Formats: sequence, structure tokens, C-alpha cells
Amino acid sequence: MITFDVGTLLPALSPLIGAVVVLVLDVLDTRGQRVHYAVAFIALVIGMFGTFGALGAPSGDELRTLCLPNGGACFYSATALSTTLQLAALLAAAVTLLLAWPSERADETGRTAVTVSLLLAATGGAVGVAGARDLASWLVTLELATLPVVALAALPGTRRALAGAVQLVTTSLVSFAMLALGAACWYGATGSPELGPGPALAAASTPQRGLLALAVVLVLGGVAFKLSLVPFHAWTPTTYAGSPLPITVFLAGVSKVAALAALLVVVQAVTQLGRSALIAVAVLAIASMTLGNLMALRQNDVVRLLAWSTVAQAGWVVVPLLSVSSFGARASAGYLLTYVVATLVAFTAVMMTVSVVGARRGRDLAAYTGLVRTHPWAGGALLLALTSLAGLPPGVLGLVGKIVALRPVLAEGWWVVGVLAAANAVLGVAVYLRWVRVLLQPAPVDQSTQEAMEQGGAGTVTTVTRVRTHPSHLVALGIGSAVLVLGSVQPELLLGLLG
Repeated sequence: MITFDVGTLLPALSPLIGAVVVLVLDVLDTRGQRVHYAVAFIALVIGMFGTFGALGAPSGDELRTLCLPNGGACFYSATALSTTLQLAALLAAAVTLLLAWPSERADETGRTAVTVSLLLAATGGAVGVAGARDLASWLVTLELATLPVVALAALPGTRRALAGAVQLVTTSLVSFAMLALGAACWYGATGSPELGPGPALAAASTPQRGLLALAVVLVLGGVAFKLSLVPFHAWTPTTYAGSPLPITVFLAGVSKVAALAALLVVVQAVTQLGRSALIAVAVLAIASMTLGNLMALRQNDVVRLLAWSTVAQAGWVVVPLLSVSSFGARASAGYLLTYVVATLVAFTAVMMTVSVVGARRGRDLAAYTGLVRTHPWAGGALLLALTSLAGLPPGVLGLVGKIVALRPVLAEGWWVVGVLAAANAVLGVAVYLRWVRVLLQPAPVDQSTQEAMEQGGAGTVTTVTRVRTHPSHLVALGIGSAVLVLGSVQPELLLGLLG
């Protein structure tokens, strides 16, 4: 009998079970929006509790399940690294639900159950892929983390939403083709469906080593689409700008966690191949940093600015993988945590501003002039998020993340890459300080706008509908800001979870 440990599988099972429960409840009561969200939050919280068993465990320790009898291979495992990524995905999904709740509450089309169940299904895939250790479940969970988001991006039915969804689904199909071909090469090289160091080590000493290296390159290319790495990034600005903001948050947070978790499963299995297996990472990382920063400097639409920021930050996420080791994998995951938290806070502040001044004006960089004074909570949190992404005080967590990301690169002797990354760090400072300067400028002389921001939205600008900031946005902002502050004061608490 194959072993089955519910506790180890709980982080992945809980969101999936929650999605099924939401759909069943919708059949019984089509207007139970609050019930659907309650079930979703309960499922996510249960999943978070399931991650506590391996959080902060020493490197090398892991919980295994779905193991074949008589000491056979195990197809699912939980380590400090994988469970930290799972916890990050679950928290990011909870923030997404908090941001989506106000718009879904006012929706009369009855799509709440569809939205919530798709979000939970994608979250279950993102959590599951971090623990998957065989080709079949790895591929299925990774695509499960992607395909529901395509439907969510297209759900509004507008021209912009459909354009973004079409680009996303096209990208996903190309990505899946590369991943499936990579999986086939892996099986051809190792003769085993297991994604572990054992089969890879056996193949590394045979003529099949070249086929194994090709499998790694194909997997890197397939995951690069999902991480928004250059030159696989073209879908990112269009999809971010066309999707509803909560779905954009999900793409920037949960989807990126899923992509890196999938890549790390393979990277940790091929540490024996050495530097040559992932030499393409250097080109992808530097190209992503450079193009992302240069394009972000030209943006006045804050959503597109954050989209290009995602491209640039993706380069920082993968650059530690030039060290094909557990050190590089933990550094990559550590930087991803920094990026996810800061980006979630930035998008939350954007959504709060949009709810006050309107969707069109809230995306314009000029709408954030003096935000630190007119709306201290949103402005202060956004300031902390931007400085974290730039790696400047008071966003100390971002500075620590960049140092952690560069250490494996320099330790392996990639000095040219280190110098280019440092130059891009300076360029990134210019990107985010451009927005910070707007935040710190004197507020415009417009009493209606100032009163609206101070009262949380009880005012108008020209013909903007009067909207009050929803408490769920404040909760999401508080959670993200608290993590950023704690990580900046005690960064070892956050990075220590990775083991």
C-alpha cells in the first residue's frame, strides 16, 4: 500500500476541498457570497496550520508521503523550503480574497462561487507543486496553478480583459509544451518518473547526461514564461493591466510562488550537474533585470509599472540559482518572499487609491501626489513597499534580500553577473524613487480630494463615484505592512523559516 499522510498533504488538500465545498454550497444557495468567502478563508487557514510541521526545520530534514512499499520512492515531501513557499502562497491567496471581497459583494451576476473556487483551485495547485516529487503530479499541479487564473482574467468580459487572457492562455500552452517535452527528456534520461537526486545522479554518470541537461533547460524555459523572465515576458504588462486588480495581485503573488517552487524541485534534483546545467540563468536574469527596469522607468500607469517591476524582480529571483545548490535555492526563495510581500502591499495601496479616486485616475502616477500626507496609512505602506523593492531603508528587508541573492553568485565566482546585477540594482532605485518622490511631494490644492483621502473615500474628484475604503482592504494592508516591518526589523525571522 502507498503511504498517505493527511497532515503532510493538508496544505495542498485543504484549498482543493474548499473549492469543492464552495461549488456544492452554491448549488444550495446561489446568493451565499459571505458563506463562500468564509469557507475559502477557513480552507486557507487550515492549510496554513498544515505547514507548521516542517517550517524552520534543519536543512535535509523532510516529511514524506505517497511512498511506494518496501522503501520505494516517495512522490511528495515537505521541507523547510517547500513549506515556507506553501505558506507564502496561502497567505498571498488570503490577501487576494480580502481584496476581491468588496467587488464580489456588490456583484449581482452570481459569479462569486466561480471566482472563489477558481482561486482556491489555483492556490491548491501552487501549494501542491512545491511538494510534488514525480513528473505527473508536478506537471498537473503546476498547470492547475495556472489555468484557473486564465478564466479569472477573462471573467470581466471586457476587451482589455480578454486580450490579457488570450495572451496568458497562449503563453501557458507554449509553456506547457516545453515543460512536457522537458519531462519526457527527464524520463528518457533517468528511466524514472521520480524528481529526485537519486535518478539524476545515476543518469549524470552515463551517456544520458546530455539529455538530462536538455530536460533542465526545457524546464527552465517553461517556467520562465510563468516567472515573466525575458524573453518570455510579453504577456505580463497586457495581462496585468487588463485583469481585475485582485487577479493581478494573484498573478504577482501566488503564481510566482508556484513557478519558483516548480523550478526549485528540479534544481534541487540536479545539483550534481554543476554550473553548466543552468548557465542560461545568467542571461535570463540580467536581461530581465535590465529590460524590466528600463521599461518601468517609462511608465505612468502604476499597474504597468508594477508589471515591468515583476519582470525585473524575476531576474533577481533566479540569479541565485547560478549556484546549483541548496544555498542558491534558499537564497532564491528568500528573495521571492521579499518580492511577494512588497508587491502585495504595493497593489493593496493601489486598490485603496482606486477605490477613492476612481479606476482610471487611480492607475495614473500623478494620482499618488502627496499620498503620504493625504492618506498616511496607504501612503506609508506604499512607501515601505517601494523602498523594499528598491533595497533602500526603511525597506531593510529588500536590502537584505538583494544581499542574500548575490551571495551565492559571488561565492561561485560569477563576478561579471554580480557587477551587472549591482548596476541593475542602482537602476532599480531610480525606478522606485520616481514613485517615492511623487508620494512625498506636497498634496495638490484640491480640498475635495484631500477630504476624500482623509475620510477613506468620502469625497469625489470630477465625476468619480463616492466610494469608501472597504475594511477588508485595510486588513490586507495591515497584514502585508506588518510582515514588511517585522522582516525589516528582524529579517532573520523570515529568512530563518527556509531552514
